[in-house]
Amino acid sequence: MKGLLLAGGHGTRLRPLTFTGNKHLLTIANKPMILYGLEHLRNAGITDMAVVLGPTREGIVELLGDGSDFGVRVSYIEQPEPKGIAHAVQLAERRMKGEPFVTYLGDNLLKQGAGAFVERFGRSGADCVIGVCAVRDPSRYGVVEMERGRVARAVEKPKNPKSNLALVGVYVFGPAVFEAVRKIAPSPRGELEITDAIQWLIDSGARVEAQEVTGWWKDTGTVEDLVEANRLVLDDLKHQVSGSVEDESNVHGRVSVGPDSVIKRGAEVRGPVIIGKGSVVGEGVYVGPYTSIGDRVVLKSGEVENSMIMDGCTIDTSERIVDSLIGPNSTVSSLGAARPKGKRLVVGAQSTVEL
Repeated sequence: MKGLLLAGGHGTRLRPLTFTGNKHLLTIANKPMILYGLEHLRNAGITDMAVVLGPTREGIVELLGDGSDFGVRVSYIEQPEPKGIAHAVQLAERRMKGEPFVTYLGDNLLKQGAGAFVERFGRSGADCVIGVCAVRDPSRYGVVEMERGRVARAVEKPKNPKSNLALVGVYVFGPAVFEAVRKIAPSPRGELEITDAIQWLIDSGARVEAQEVTGWWKDTGTVEDLVEANRLVLDDLKHQVSGSVEDESNVHGRVSVGPDSVIKRGAEVRGPVIIGKGSVVGEGVYVGPYTSIGDRVVLKSGEVENSMIMDGCTIDTSERIVDSLIGPNSTVSSLGAARPKGKRLVVGAQSTVEL
């Protein structure tokens, strides 16, 4: 079985963070988002995969290369315009060579990974297995309706959903899907919808089954989703200190400190917190739970909680930063002394913010 890992799209909902790079390279718990999908495919036994690149492709090939660093083989497919998941599948037909394959959205995070979907496909004899999850607002997603244990309908973002089962962005397809994507027409938004391809399979008598996810699932389409995904991943963080923790600092709970990083005396860090390589948490700085601090970050002053501070940033402020995402190589500082109050920030790469 092969894998198809999608890393296309413009990432418009994540601007300004995606003005300078591909959204799939944004880090969650200090790991580029796309690596979660790659590792889930690899852990499901898939070592041959194609990555679909969109118009904003910077950094993806540089990170993944030929896949050998991650124990897999990676090739690339160009999708210059984001014309839908089904269009990406269509582009992959020659690469899949008639084998079944897993299509995995690169901005998806699943606690359980992809193994259960692959196993369901193998034992069921189905033509297609799709991942689903019960959600509160199904109108935001592709939705499936079930009848007698089988998928009866698949609808893209229905105004009046008849089901609360959303597609989670993991699909195991047999070769029949390529006929489906050739037969469907673009939707009103100009895309080939994967829900239409799935519906074509159903209407043609194919056996389509749904595998409900266990554990959490997160679509990381917005900044709020990214911060929440960071919380979910950090819930499984293990305590590990490779850097140094000076005497008279206060470190509580599960904290991961990378090589050459320092938590200075008088600093307080309450986990779960992950700190990358070569970073400094200065004297008097407070880092609260569910915070990710990347590589080469300098926290000179201030308080940070439930936030993501990416590589190369400097934080030197009297303010309290909460529920925030600070893009790479950015600086947040204060104009003058002030009583700390919570600030929520979304800062793109290489920015300077004065509070």
